[in-house]
Amino acid sequence: MTMDRRSFLAVLGATGLTAVSNPARLTGAVLRASQARTFGVQLYTLRSAMASDVDKTLKRVAEIGYREVEFAGYHRLPAREVRIALRKAGLTAPSVHVSLESAETRWDTLQRAADAIGHRYMVVPWIPEARRQTFDDYQRLAEVFNQLGRRAQRAGITFAYHNQAYEFQLIGFDPPFDTLLAATDPQLVAMELDVYWMTLGGGDPFDYLTRFPGRFVMLHLKDSSGPPEHQMLDVGSGIIDWARLLAAGDQAGVRHVFVENDEPTDPFASVQASFTHLSSLPEAAR
Repeated sequence: MTMDRRSFLAVLGATGLTAVSNPARLTGAVLRASQARTFGVQLYTLRSAMASDVDKTLKRVAEIGYREVEFAGYHRLPAREVRIALRKAGLTAPSVHVSLESAETRWDTLQRAADAIGHRYMVVPWIPEARRQTFDDYQRLAEVFNQLGRRAQRAGITFAYHNQAYEFQLIGFDPPFDTLLAATDPQLVAMELDVYWMTLGGGDPFDYLTRFPGRFVMLHLKDSSGPPEHQMLDVGSGIIDWARLLAAGDQAGVRHVFVENDEPTDPFASVQASFTHLSSLPEAAR
């Protein structure tokens, strides 16, 4: 994640469905999920357009064919106006990214916005570097996540964490991401698997989806050029086998998928290219 995005979340912090935990519950819904899949966009990709004109941006997203969006800030719009804009575009927003600091200090404000807009997931996508230095740090973070998960559960939504690459740099013998998975309660804390960042960090998305069914309720889809550069690319432009990955996601209980590109040259061309590739996949993967 770039400094720009950390700054973006910091600004967000200053402004204004229950996770599946039983793998046996997944099998009956897998085929239906694959047949009924809708694709979404993480609106951070389109942040410049959103800052200029929210209504126009959401309309263009819907015209491409997306049916869901994930917010990363509301660009100073009141929650009620955000909901109206979504309704006009024919979109829903099941999820929103919030900074860890905001989740810890301004939960009630975030919750009111989530209720007004219709979010079902509140997602923290970044841990400040000073809070993730040691194994004990990650244990403490897991308890913070559990506490936030309890607050979310009482409010009728789900708290989730979105991985970066740093969770796969070993501390001792294990990647810290495994510590978070082991020390957070599956009934309280869901996970949003970012395929690119996990791949960049040395993790295997297929392995995690297989080993932890029910923990990953959302995916972020962005491609990689592969080693050594691991350039971030639009979906379908790199090395990741998306048909296989989406099938693995269905088996693991994934409910929502969001296309993202952190620094696209042309944001709308980027989300169009990703949608075109996803739509070209075999029906079972769509």
